[in-house]
Amino acid sequence: MSGAAWLELAEDDAFGVGNLPYCAFGQDRFRWTGVRIGDRILNLAAAEGRGLIDAGGAFLGQGTLNRFMAAGRPVWSRVRERLSELLSAGRYQESIEPLLLSVADVRLKLPFEVADYVDFYSSEEHATNLGKLFRPGGEPLLPNWKHLPVGYHGRAGTVVVSGTDVPRPFGQRKSPDEDGPGFGPSLRLDIEAEVGFVVGVPSEGAVAIDDFRSHVFGAVLVNDWSARDLQAWEYQPLGPFLGKSFRTSISPWVVPLDALDAARVPGPVQEPPVLPYLRAGEHYGYDIGMEVFWNGTLVSRPPFGGMYWTPAQQLAHLTVNGAWARTGDLYASGTVSGAEAEQTGSFIERTWNGARPVQLADGTARSFLLDGDTVTITATAPGPGGSRIGFGEVTGTITKPE
Repeated sequence: MSGAAWLELAEDDAFGVGNLPYCAFGQDRFRWTGVRIGDRILNLAAAEGRGLIDAGGAFLGQGTLNRFMAAGRPVWSRVRERLSELLSAGRYQESIEPLLLSVADVRLKLPFEVADYVDFYSSEEHATNLGKLFRPGGEPLLPNWKHLPVGYHGRAGTVVVSGTDVPRPFGQRKSPDEDGPGFGPSLRLDIEAEVGFVVGVPSEGAVAIDDFRSHVFGAVLVNDWSARDLQAWEYQPLGPFLGKSFRTSISPWVVPLDALDAARVPGPVQEPPVLPYLRAGEHYGYDIGMEVFWNGTLVSRPPFGGMYWTPAQQLAHLTVNGAWARTGDLYASGTVSGAEAEQTGSFIERTWNGARPVQLADGTARSFLLDGDTVTITATAPGPGGSRIGFGEVTGTITKPE
């Protein structure tokens, strides 16, 4: 079993005691933090208030995970070990069962207050695909791409929790046959399937690459929605702006790094060799298998394990100039894509800029998102003892512009 018999968890439950992802949730006017076990949530404030766990008060009176994330790895490890004990031993049933709520009966909230948001561009396959689309006949990768993790700063205030609607954004756009730009809603709205990493312990300046686990608390799924037509007109010479800043959706479950130990895989060979500050004592990524559903149709399975730049390298580069990391910082991997069309994490790649539309189950052929479309991204990773670790889902529906 994935937990105690009284929890009635299936052997293959992706939210067993090997996972224990954290969340924030609400009922009526109240808001708490919790940890998921099966299809239920343990109220962490209630558990700490009754002396069942000791997080130094990090859950008491808190509607987000920020205070707990800032407490650091010794506290994270102690609480995780205690939660595993409480949810595995039948002798705690009488104490724990009254503190469990059904996932279906609560409203999931943004699990942490986002301090800063950074989006990277770390899939070689994705960068190569876009290079071929945007610079046909030229080198797909720009000269800097294999020397540093390319990224940009986004807007923390437009990061939303899964299930939040995504209004179609407005901005300037210009097609190649037009003399000047026009203004209106994006006509080429897209997704970017990514994995995000959440900083717990802040830094005073640069984070050494081998200190990744001392600072990063866990991981979430990310859909960094993208207005391709707005972005195409505005991004040169300074990069993405309005085409990327309108919405970034994340999953409500923060999977602790400790839950992903069994998913660690060797990082790719990097040639040319990277500079010393990007060389880790152990160069690894995470074997996370993603699935992208467009109006219920499975259209892609992006493989995170092959990302060229690792999460540790991204954090080291993000702070190497002296910028400090803050509790609640979110940095995303960039679009996750594999070598095949059915492994791409954006629709501009999946449909090759609209030239090869995707057939959905309702019989329609699609290239970019229409009003009313819903996109859901899910993921799992290997867990301890052959189990699976679930990330849940990040989902959003496109609404008509007002």
